[in-house]
Amino acid sequence: MSADAPSGPSVPFVLPPTTPEAMAARAAGFYRTMNARRTVRHFAPDPVPDAVVADALRTAGTAPSGAHLQPWHFVVVRDPAVRARLRAAAEVEERAVYAGRDADKPFLEAAPVLIAVFAVRYGVAADGARVKHYYVSESVGIATGFLIAALHHAGLATLTHTPSPMGFLNGLLGRPANEQPYLLVVAGRPAKDARVPDLTRKPLGRIASVV
Repeated sequence: MSADAPSGPSVPFVLPPTTPEAMAARAAGFYRTMNARRTVRHFAPDPVPDAVVADALRTAGTAPSGAHLQPWHFVVVRDPAVRARLRAAAEVEERAVYAGRDADKPFLEAAPVLIAVFAVRYGVAADGARVKHYYVSESVGIATGFLIAALHHAGLATLTHTPSPMGFLNGLLGRPANEQPYLLVVAGRPAKDARVPDLTRKPLGRIASVV
């Protein structure tokens, strides 16, 4: 994937001056922040400020993308009635696919914010012609990672959910045919009684190597 390579004028890129010690401290601090992240299934109904979600989405929009075409669209679902319809539709699909196993998804209705992530498979020019998009799934995956990190950094718990199949999201949320549902990000403050697994993660030596 060769990202962020549009044709056109360029500008200088300058990062603020820093030191190796400062870089190490920032890297370690961010690791500690993200290592505390857990997937949560029980959410409090506490409202989430609009500005928090907006800035998290702006962060997602800074992700690199093929030819800088930014092939993503995010739908923020706050309306309780829409969340209820979305839950009902997701459960219908999952009961059909998984024969009723683990089909109940109360978090889709309990959490104050759902963010439906769509991958824009191709663009549409003013004359109706298709505009090719490059590395769509890779680009949207990176943007979704940025979004999850931003929400966690702001103090929100998240859950990624992929109801199977997800085509109902286009109709329910009014998205066009060139947008393919990618996943749902469920976000909010954790419920007071929320519990998460006591996870251990693979050590660095098992997930990375240096050549």
